[in-house]
Amino acid sequence: MKKIKLGLLPRVIIAIALGIALGNVLSLPVVRVFVTFNAVFSQFLNFVIPLIIIGLVTPAIADIGKGAGKLLLATVAIAYADTVLTGVLSYGVGTSLFPSMISSVSDFSSVVKPEGTAPYFEITIPPMADVMSALVFSFLMGLCIAYSNTPTLKNAFMELKEVITKTIAVAVVPLLPLFIFGIFLDMTMKGDAMRIMTVFAKIIVVIFALHIFVLLYQYVIAGAIVRRNPLRLLINMLPAYFTALGTSSSAATIPVSLRQTLKNGVRNDIASFVVPLCATIHMSGSTLKITACALTLCML
Repeated sequence: MKKIKLGLLPRVIIAIALGIALGNVLSLPVVRVFVTFNAVFSQFLNFVIPLIIIGLVTPAIADIGKGAGKLLLATVAIAYADTVLTGVLSYGVGTSLFPSMISSVSDFSSVVKPEGTAPYFEITIPPMADVMSALVFSFLMGLCIAYSNTPTLKNAFMELKEVITKTIAVAVVPLLPLFIFGIFLDMTMKGDAMRIMTVFAKIIVVIFALHIFVLLYQYVIAGAIVRRNPLRLLINMLPAYFTALGTSSSAATIPVSLRQTLKNGVRNDIASFVVPLCATIHMSGSTLKITACALTLCML
């Protein structure tokens, strides 16, 4: 019989569904096993994410060559402009719709932060650098390699890229569904998921609709430029979006975003440069969500 291979997207969806379904079924000792795994794996992610940025961005800038400086400026300008635009969009929609939507909310005072589920043990793995330091280091090294004759240094970072790529394929992506399962399992057991949905259900629907709108206009513009079907490009990125939903971390989603971006036909050097960079500076989704939630809290 042929082995059935599930892609990352089905595995993430199954992990979320199982986490919600089993959160009220499994006993606390069993849940603590998955919470312990998440505590260790999150430390590993925090350690490896700066290395992913250095290992991917530096050789990507070196590959791009002397046009890397202009590409960097253009990417930063587009990222920040779009981030501000989505914040303004969220504020405008929120001030128009939220007052009538939250007028009936009366049980907000009952929403308190529950005690977290304690893992059996924790392992601290301090990262060698934080994300922004890794990004700046990558820019400096990549631009120096691009504009100077340093073949030894370039080869060293190319070999580092191979190590990082192997690490992502073997130790990060396969374990992400289990990590997401643990997150939703813990949330459901503590009652976070149902509590938040009960009070903020209407607001969450609006935020979700705004995310879809933002993604559509972004992909319509990109599709028009490259003359490809924007919906097909967007569908190819669904594993990355569900991973982001489960982990609530753009940085942790970098490996999946990069893989799906390459499947969309983006050049390797461009994808390896733009994806890690925009995971830390293109915060349109976060700005949209934070603006809407902060506005809701102020009104409440």
